[in-house]
Amino acid sequence: MTFRQLDYFLMVANVGQITAAAKQLHMAQPPLSYQLKQLESELGVQLLRRAASGVSLTPAGERLRDYAQQLIDLRD
Repeated sequence: MTFRQLDYFLMVANVGQITAAAKQLHMAQPPLSYQLKQLESELGVQLLRRAASGVSLTPAGERLRDYAQQLIDLRD
């Protein structure tokens, strides 16, 4: 897990859509989706529920969002 992946995850969690988050991050959607899937694979849990209308956080995703924000705040 890297800070970059945490930044990406937080952006998606805050925006609620992977495509919109990718635009705000100035990147294409496929690499962002890949990074999120890598993070889920590394942690061994599903963080996001994906739907046509956007994404929502699973309980594990909600927990990670809180911890990730703390880590990012400490980093900054």
